[in-house]
Amino acid sequence: MIEPDLRDRILEKPEVILEDRDLMRALIAATDRAMGSNVVDLRGIAMERLENRLERLEDTHRTVIAAAYENLAGTNQVHRAILQMLDPLSFEDFLKSLAGEVAQTLRVDCIRLVLESVQEADDPALRRLGDVLFVAEPGFVAEYVSGGRNVSLRPVTLRQTIPSSNMIYGETAGWIRSEALMKLDFGKGRLPGLLVMGCEDPHHFKPTHGTDLLAFFAGVFERTMRRWLS
Repeated sequence: MIEPDLRDRILEKPEVILEDRDLMRALIAATDRAMGSNVVDLRGIAMERLENRLERLEDTHRTVIAAAYENLAGTNQVHRAILQMLDPLSFEDFLKSLAGEVAQTLRVDCIRLVLESVQEADDPALRRLGDVLFVAEPGFVAEYVSGGRNVSLRPVTLRQTIPSSNMIYGETAGWIRSEALMKLDFGKGRLPGLLVMGCEDPHHFKPTHGTDLLAFFAGVFERTMRRWLS
């Protein structure tokens, strides 16, 4: 027999049992056993299917909410990085901020700015700007992004990769496993550039990820660079 105090509590708040999935499953299973194996409870089957559908809807709901929070966090991250990028008053400080606080805010391990130029890369004035700036010969950007293939170049390319050389990343090339490549257009009559973000985590940049925020960041970066190049 059921304990009197437990019985009284159930009678007082029967909705507690209705809201407990495990209890309801146990009650339905007990009902099925009481009816015997030669009776099919269609109502129980319908309830089970509805329950499965509800679980799938709840999973979808949680996934959508998680994606929304992740997108909001990414937006705030990019906005903070842009404000940090706009603070420096000299080009040298601008490049230092990219390698420092901007990279930390974006949670990437390495940022490189590739500029195509007919000027010699060994120019002493360029060496003073540090490792962030990499000067390449004309045509390098398209070759690097496409990997030598005859494909149309997108504004932002995300890929998992192992750098074949240390040309861009220098000493850090050995542990870069994913990268984001953002094409830069500095205006009519100027050679293109490339903003490269490298990460040790192979899952940080994947081709299946969205690129809207990085495209926005690259757009602001382009306009900032035009100011320094003018």
